[in-house]
Amino acid sequence: MLSQLEDVVSYLKREDLLPILRIQTTVIKAIEDFMVSRGFVQLMPVITSRFTDPLGPDPGSSVIALPKIKYYDEELVLTQSMILHKQLALLTGAEKIFIMSPNVRLENRARRSSGKHLFEFTQMDFEIAYGTMEDVMSLTEDLVREVISRVVKERREELELLGRKLEVPPKPFKVYTTHELEEMYGKDWETAASLDHKYPFWAVCFKREFYDREDPERPGHYRNYDLIYPEGFGEGLSGGEREWEYDRITMRIKKDGLDPSRYREYLEVARRGLLIPSAGAGIGIERLVRFIAGTRHVGDVQPFRRVPGEPVIL
Repeated sequence: MLSQLEDVVSYLKREDLLPILRIQTTVIKAIEDFMVSRGFVQLMPVITSRFTDPLGPDPGSSVIALPKIKYYDEELVLTQSMILHKQLALLTGAEKIFIMSPNVRLENRARRSSGKHLFEFTQMDFEIAYGTMEDVMSLTEDLVREVISRVVKERREELELLGRKLEVPPKPFKVYTTHELEEMYGKDWETAASLDHKYPFWAVCFKREFYDREDPERPGHYRNYDLIYPEGFGEGLSGGEREWEYDRITMRIKKDGLDPSRYREYLEVARRGLLIPSAGAGIGIERLVRFIAGTRHVGDVQPFRRVPGEPVIL
C-alpha cells in the first residue's frame, strides 16, 4: 500500500496535471456562463434516491451493479444519471434546467483500457421542456464551440505545454444514423468513426432505455443522439427526447424486462399525467476536458483517479 501511495503522490505532482486542471476550470466556467446566458436555471444535484437511471438495456453499458446504501430503514441508490429527476424537476415550472451532477457507475474492470471510462464522474445534465432533438443538438453545437473558443483564448499557455492544438469546429456538425455508421465502420463503429473525423459529429437513433422516445412515425427508431468527439476520443454526450405518457413508459419498462416497482413514485407522477414532453442530454465533464487537453486516458484529468479496475488509494 505504501508503494502505491508513493505512486499516487508522484502522479499528483505531474507537471501536466495543473495545466489540465486550469483548462478544466475554464471549461466549467464557460459551460455555466453559456447555460445561464441561454436562460437555463441551475439546480443542485441529487446524490441519493429511491430510483435512478437503469442504464439498460443498452448494449453500450457495462455497469456490473447498482450502488446502494442503507439509511435507517430505507435502501437508497446512488445516482447513475439524473435523467428521471430532470423530468420531474420540470414540474417546478422551469422551462430549461441544468445540473453539475456527480454520477457513480460501477463499470466492469475490462473498461480500464478503453481510455474513456470512469466509475465516478460528473455530467453537465440539462433538460428543455417541450424541446426536440434538433433543439438539443443545435444548443450543444453552440456550447462546444463556445467552450473550445474560451479555452483557446484563455488557456493558450496550458495548451502549448500539453502540445495540444485546437480548432473551433464549424456548425452544423455532421449527422449519421447508427445504421449508417454500422454500414461504414462495422458493428463496433465508434472508435473507427471517431478516428476518421476531424470535427465532432452526431450519431442518432439508438435502441436503449425506456425513457428515450421512440419515433411515433417510425416504430423501431428513436429520437435520441450521441455526440462523438473526433481523433479517437469517442462519445462525449448522450441524450434524447423523452417518453412522457404513462402507458408508453410502462409498456417500454415491461418490454425491457425491468421491475416497475423500482420506479413506483416516478410512474405515479406519470400516471397522473404530470410529466411533460422534453428533451435533454448529459455531457461528461472529464471526457470533454480529456478531448480538449488531448490526454491519453480520461483518468489522466482526475487528481484522484476513479478508473474501473484500478485500485482506489486516496
